[in-house]
Amino acid sequence: MNAEWIITNFVIMDDLMMHLDHHSHPLAQVPDSEILIIAVVAAKYFANHHERSVGILQQLGYLSGRISVSRFNRRLHALADWMAFMPQTLGALWTQGEVFVLDSLPVPVCRRVRARRCRKVRGRIYCGYCAAKQEKFFGWRLQLVCTTEGVPVSFVLLPGSLHDLTPVHELLFGLPQGAKALGDKAFNSADDEASIQADTGVRLVSIRKINMEPNHWIDELDLEHHRKGIETLNSQLESMGLQRLHPRTNQGLDLKVHATLVAVMTTNIN
Repeated sequence: MNAEWIITNFVIMDDLMMHLDHHSHPLAQVPDSEILIIAVVAAKYFANHHERSVGILQQLGYLSGRISVSRFNRRLHALADWMAFMPQTLGALWTQGEVFVLDSLPVPVCRRVRARRCRKVRGRIYCGYCAAKQEKFFGWRLQLVCTTEGVPVSFVLLPGSLHDLTPVHELLFGLPQGAKALGDKAFNSADDEASIQADTGVRLVSIRKINMEPNHWIDELDLEHHRKGIETLNSQLESMGLQRLHPRTNQGLDLKVHATLVAVMTTNIN
């Protein structure tokens, strides 16, 4: 484990909570900022396995006191709003540049064959298909906007069956005026491209299908050069266990997704 990375993440979270006038319970041996860093370290190094993260960080002396896994889980769920706040705030701070990349990846809640018995989410709206892997899944779809360095700056969780274009207007709204957003073939839509540019000032450029008019050669160069970054990001998220979370509750899923995004943000930032 990288001690400098762990300490940097702790300082970021602790300073944010301090400046927003958040105070841990006076009787708590482990402050709230350390609870959050346990989840982020679990995402980066232990595939979101919280029990391992608690044990290792206590053994190495990173924590102010001792805490059981059950107590940690209760306190982490109580800090769900803070965990959701962290990637949103960091993403807003790092929304700089002229070129961004769009993509999505599946976040299943259970195996497809167990979908009928799943109680966390129900309905055909959660039955999705991943064209890149040519496989079906049951659960959510994580839609991402990232920088060319692979730092996510905007994201949303959608039911698996919804199309990639569904949240694009919302995701691109916070990007700088005149920026370019690169996407794959799933984002081909002349009407959406025109409305997005009119509403947000961001130009959506997607990989054209064979029977479509090709992009300008400069856009083609950008697509060829920058699309690799999002594929690397997807590989990082998979290695952090994002597609093998299988939490017991929907809130637990949100917590692990947000912790994973914080981990990959602070890993890829230059």
